[in-house]
Amino acid sequence: MSRTVLYYFTPQSPWTYLGHARFTDLLRASRREVAVLPVDYGRIFPLSGGLPLPKRAPQRQAYRLVELQRFAEHLDLPLRPQPKHFPVDGNPAALLITAVAQLDGMAAAMQLAGAVFAACWREERDIASDGTLAELLEETDLPAERLARSREADIRARYDAHTQAAIDAGVFGAPTYVIDGELFWGQDRLDFVARKLGM
Repeated sequence: MSRTVLYYFTPQSPWTYLGHARFTDLLRASRREVAVLPVDYGRIFPLSGGLPLPKRAPQRQAYRLVELQRFAEHLDLPLRPQPKHFPVDGNPAALLITAVAQLDGMAAAMQLAGAVFAACWREERDIASDGTLAELLEETDLPAERLARSREADIRARYDAHTQAAIDAGVFGAPTYVIDGELFWGQDRLDFVARKLGM
């Protein structure tokens, strides 16, 4: 049995935001390690039958907003279902989280990821902006030079490798938690994640 839970997501996912704090608590309580793995769903969706939000049917887009509001109220989490900077390119933040995971460890990457989710969905900040990403590094006490480092070829290669690993594992949505090879898709599956972790 692996002690490490694989955590696949994209930084602009509101569902990942809604589950992040609870998932962090589960990891702490179960004393499991985590591999923080932001991936490129622009590559995953065409292979898995998914569609980017603007291409989904109007009915699905409308119901998504209803469900976001429902879950935010149920979880007592502040969330703006239609933030000012959305849709947004998640790649710059994903690369930054990847760099921090590599250089500063998974705990730091989890903290930064949480700050990125909140910046997008609670604070309506532009997570594709260098200015916002630099601010988030400062706010999470991480080195400013990580932003430049996130643009280097080895970090891009690592991000691409994580995306391919997600594809190979059958990941199709965000967030996806993988425990001992078993996939759990969606923050609304965290009860099953807890059971799998023996909680």
